[in-house]
Amino acid sequence: MTNDQPQFQTRCISSLVKVFADEPLSAPSWSKGTALWSETYAFQVAYRTEQSLHPLRVFASSELEPWMSVRAVGLSPSELPTYAHSDNKVLRQTPGLYPDLLQPLGQEGLRGYPGQWRAVWVTVELPTRAEWEAASGHGSVKDVRPFSIDVWFEDGEGTKLGGEQFVLDVLPAELPEQRLIHTEWTHYDCLASYYGVEVFSERHWELIERYASAAVRHGMNMLLTPIFTPPLDTAIGGERLTVQLVDVETAGDGNYTFGFDKLGRWVEMCNRIGIQYFEFSHLFTQWGAKHAPKIVAKVSEGGEKRIFGWETDATGEAYEKFLGQFLPELVAFIREHGLEARSYFHVSDEPSLEQLDAYRSASAILKKHLGDFPFFEALSDYNFYEQGLVPVPIPANDHIDKFLENGVSPLWTYYCCGQSVEVSNRFFNMPSARNRIIGYQLYKFRIQGFLHWGYNFWNTQHSVSALDPYRVTDAGGAFASGDAFVVYPGEEGPLDSIRWEVFREALQDLRACELLESRIGREQVVELLDAGLETPLTFRNYPRDADWLLSKRQEINERIANS
Repeated sequence: MTNDQPQFQTRCISSLVKVFADEPLSAPSWSKGTALWSETYAFQVAYRTEQSLHPLRVFASSELEPWMSVRAVGLSPSELPTYAHSDNKVLRQTPGLYPDLLQPLGQEGLRGYPGQWRAVWVTVELPTRAEWEAASGHGSVKDVRPFSIDVWFEDGEGTKLGGEQFVLDVLPAELPEQRLIHTEWTHYDCLASYYGVEVFSERHWELIERYASAAVRHGMNMLLTPIFTPPLDTAIGGERLTVQLVDVETAGDGNYTFGFDKLGRWVEMCNRIGIQYFEFSHLFTQWGAKHAPKIVAKVSEGGEKRIFGWETDATGEAYEKFLGQFLPELVAFIREHGLEARSYFHVSDEPSLEQLDAYRSASAILKKHLGDFPFFEALSDYNFYEQGLVPVPIPANDHIDKFLENGVSPLWTYYCCGQSVEVSNRFFNMPSARNRIIGYQLYKFRIQGFLHWGYNFWNTQHSVSALDPYRVTDAGGAFASGDAFVVYPGEEGPLDSIRWEVFREALQDLRACELLESRIGREQVVELLDAGLETPLTFRNYPRDADWLLSKRQEINERIANS
């Protein structure tokens, strides 16, 4: 249903539309869809008023209301929406305001701006089939008919201005558990800095858990675990706020004692909220493994002191002796807590070919003690894998072809600021379809893990200073908006972005493919994905339009329901 009255207009649209305030809304109406139990489904209702309206109230009604939320799509500023070398398969290349932040409606309601299209985001977090059937008054999922969801707007006097109805057909099948391992690097120093709390104070622990729990709900099942302050995006010679789970104390003559109480609390938290894997922070500096990470210890003369850092040679005697004492105790902790199959390790992030020898030397030190555990690394050069240095490679999605051609397994992938030509990514200025397509790519090429560096990086490049992500979204002009973070800091925890919600949809597409595979076989699912395409789906070649994604998922759902 579309209300085109001159004074107030509404239109139901899909989650893959970005509604800009300064342009006409050209997206077609999208008022019905299908979903599976345990899936999170989203759509939008766009609205436009000819006059200023405040307050503007939004209401929603449905049998699914206990599992529904409605949020306002806010506008976020971008001074750097694109790079000079980026492609033109984007929505726009100009700086300005981009729809991104999803805000709770609040008691004050919305504000209608004259002549501007805006939108609200409607989310339905469908329960499991068992949860639905156990709910009071609900029968078997086999008896469920399509659900109507009514969304309407009223002015401050309670006069209805317009509204839409969406029909969601929940099919008698349940989305399976996610098998893909997924990590988004949480920057715990950014939480402490933004909220003004002491690291590992009770308030900091509370925030960490809220951010991690929200990430779990979006498909993240691995958590970066800062045994020492992660040596990531740090200026050479500079340092980030200390975030160190393992207590270290000097004992004289180059010996140390270690305390694992905070790490034990961390493991308990992760077990409670659904984190399945531990990604232990890098034990050498980024881009070359030339130095030790920042490590702080209690010293005999009293107080705490940084004992390793940029001044420490990565393979020097002092740091190697330290690791020789620390790593066996860490392994004992892992075994004591039954984490052997859940623990992953890094040497150094994004090494280049000219740093191969340094990486090899650093890796050899770690593998003396950690040889039973998987090592994985974001990298782009095949030589690191070929020489056995990185058993679980994570090539960028624009450098993955050689790994695929050689049948590398297990194989992960990632993207960041460097992946702005042809491939999937989630910058502000990219169509949401370019974000969501990665779910089908991950499925087709049997990718076992996905990594991204920016869950909540609210610093300038190299962490020189903290910033306000509501005002600066490009790390101070360093990274195109959308690269450094997918959540914003709310008063009590994270606020989602459109990009984060759409990425969750991509992971759900992957899970739907896996469910269909269990019923009709992998070969037929791959044929279904490639059907009708001029060239088979790859990481560089894929349909660019939202209609293909929406109709393909509809087709997959129908095949699931009929198989």
